[in-house]
Amino acid sequence: MSYYGNINIPDTHGMDSEDEEETNIYANADPINCFEVRTETENSKRHQTPQHTEMASVKIRSSRAAAVCLVLLCVLLLTAVIVLGVYIHTKSTNYTEEKKQLLTKITNITEERDQLLTKITNIAGDKDQLLTKNTNLTEERGQLLTNITNLTEERDVLSSNNSDLIKQRNQLNQEKNELLKMDGWVYYQYSFYFISSEWKSWTESRRYCTDRGADLIIINSKAEQDFIKKMFCSQVWIGLTDSEVEGRWKWVDGSTLTSGFWASEEPGGQGRENCALSQASGWADYPCNDKFQCICEKSILN
Repeated sequence: MSYYGNINIPDTHGMDSEDEEETNIYANADPINCFEVRTETENSKRHQTPQHTEMASVKIRSSRAAAVCLVLLCVLLLTAVIVLGVYIHTKSTNYTEEKKQLLTKITNITEERDQLLTKITNIAGDKDQLLTKNTNLTEERGQLLTNITNLTEERDVLSSNNSDLIKQRNQLNQEKNELLKMDGWVYYQYSFYFISSEWKSWTESRRYCTDRGADLIIINSKAEQDFIKKMFCSQVWIGLTDSEVEGRWKWVDGSTLTSGFWASEEPGGQGRENCALSQASGWADYPCNDKFQCICEKSILN
C-alpha cells in the first residue's frame, strides 16, 4: 500500500473491476487534513450549550426505551403466539376427542334408532295381526249372537210346544185314568196298576196279569211301595221270587233285587217259601201255592 500525502492509496493489484472503481473514487477525492477535522469537531463540542447536550441525552434515552419496549413487545407477542399455539393445539386435540365421542354417540344413536325402527315394524305387524284377529272374533261373535238368537227363538218355540204337549199328555192321562178306572186300572208315574178280584197262587196270578198285557208289579222305589200300600189291600202278590236259586231274589223281568222293603225277620222261610207278598208291615216270603190277590203293572214306556 502507497501513500499520497496524508491519504492512504490502496494497492489495486489483484482487485477486480468493481474494487478498482471504488478505489479510484477514494483516490480522486480531495485530500482532507485529519487534524483540521479533529480540530473542528473539538471546537464544535466546545461551542455546544448544555441544552443541546440534554436534548441529545433525552433522545438517546427515548431511543433506548423504545428499543426496550419493542423488545418487550416482541417477547410478549412471541409468548402470545406460543400460548395461542398451545391453546389451539389443545383445543384441536379436545375437538378431535369430542368429535370421536360424538361420532361414537351418533353411531350408537343410529343403532338404537334402527333397533327402534325394527321394534316399531314388529309392533306394527303385531298390531295388524291383532286387528285381523279382532275382526275375525267380532265376526264370530256376531255369528254366535245370531245363533244364540236363533236358538233362543227355537227354545221358546220348543218350550211352548212342550207346554202344549204336557197339557195334552196330562189331559190324555186324565182321560185314560177315567177310562181305566172303569175297568179297575189306576195310573201312577208312567205305569198302570190293576188289582185282581180273584184269589190265586203266585203262578196263576202272574198268568192272570200276562193275559191282560201286564205282569206282576215290580217295585223300584219307596214312593211306589207307599202308593201300593195306600191304594190297594194289605196282602197281594208282587213279581219277586227265589224259586230258581234259593236266597237269590229276582223280579219277573229277570233283574236281581238289590234292596227291598222286607218286614222284620223276613225273608224267613227256607226251601218252601219262594214267592214275595206285600203287606202292611212290608214284604214277606210265602209258599207260591198260597192264594192271594195280586197287583198287575203295565208301563207306558215299554
